[in-house]
Amino acid sequence: MPFGEVVCGSPGSGKSTYCYGKYQLFTALNRPIAVVNLDPANETIPYPCAIDISSLITLDDVMNEHGLGPNGGMLYCMEYLEANYDWLEDRLKELGPDVYVLFDLPGQVELSTNHESVKRIIQKLTKSGFRLAAVHLCDAHYVTDASKYISVLMLSLRAMLHLELPHVNVLSKIDLIQQYGDLDFNLDFYTEVQDLSYLENALSSASPRYAALNMAICSLIEDFGLVGFETLMVEDKESMLNLMRVVDKATGCVFVPPEGSKVPEGAIDTSKAPPTERPNAYGLFTSAMGEARGPRSDPRDVQERWLDAREEWDAWEKAQWRREGLMVQEQAKKSKIRERNPKQGAASNPTEAKRA
Repeated sequence: MPFGEVVCGSPGSGKSTYCYGKYQLFTALNRPIAVVNLDPANETIPYPCAIDISSLITLDDVMNEHGLGPNGGMLYCMEYLEANYDWLEDRLKELGPDVYVLFDLPGQVELSTNHESVKRIIQKLTKSGFRLAAVHLCDAHYVTDASKYISVLMLSLRAMLHLELPHVNVLSKIDLIQQYGDLDFNLDFYTEVQDLSYLENALSSASPRYAALNMAICSLIEDFGLVGFETLMVEDKESMLNLMRVVDKATGCVFVPPEGSKVPEGAIDTSKAPPTERPNAYGLFTSAMGEARGPRSDPRDVQERWLDAREEWDAWEKAQWRREGLMVQEQAKKSKIRERNPKQGAASNPTEAKRA
């Protein structure tokens, strides 16, 4: 049963960058992954693309042939893909059943909020056996303005109700928040979507004419009780790992390396260990059903890393990278010595020398 994600969000939210980051992460973890580009206007794809919609249809061809604008042409492309779903289905079958698939959607928000073509394509994918989750990316700087934050909440809620998938809302580019101003509240207020009545003063001062409307929208969002956010900094390994755990939990995905697969460097191979020393495979499902925890799973830790003590954390990470670099250099020197003179390399290790 193939698992995957439908990556959606407004233009500039970092969808393609996220897909490339996830491709790099899964490659390092030896997890098979394929990225499907469904944006016919995306001409600069940063990631290795397994399936590209441009081989079926392009936005420029639609605009030139039918005289449509960018938005109308994009809707036409999605309708054309829906009508030619067999093309997509055949190429997905070529990827195999064990590949984790990322579907990179265009940035037009109407495709994931009210247009029916993408929704029907997703329904066909789920009927064919795909276990999908929608990952909705929102630029994190919107939380610095109360009215923009409410707009993002409404957009996220509409996408959740329209796509009808396990949904993970993400505040991307979390490291750039400070460039747009200070937060009125702690970060967990915005990620957990707590009591929105605290935003009344900010909303009323920004647009006093629509104060009642703003509070009615806040009440609507709270009545549904569906919207919450994870945080993301693509270049941070811990942030990507935390989001990976959240999405895997949403889809029910538990990755078990196939028999005979290459063990990552530094991992301990327990395939030939006695039963008392082998990890419990059923424990994987226990961890999947449990709460996802990690160094970046708590918004308070994220705030400390990127807002409150960013300079200190940057200095600490640079020191760690420098230490790891020195260790790699030392290991490389030792390996060269062993290659040149195996006996000398063995003698340089006292334990090995005694054994010899």
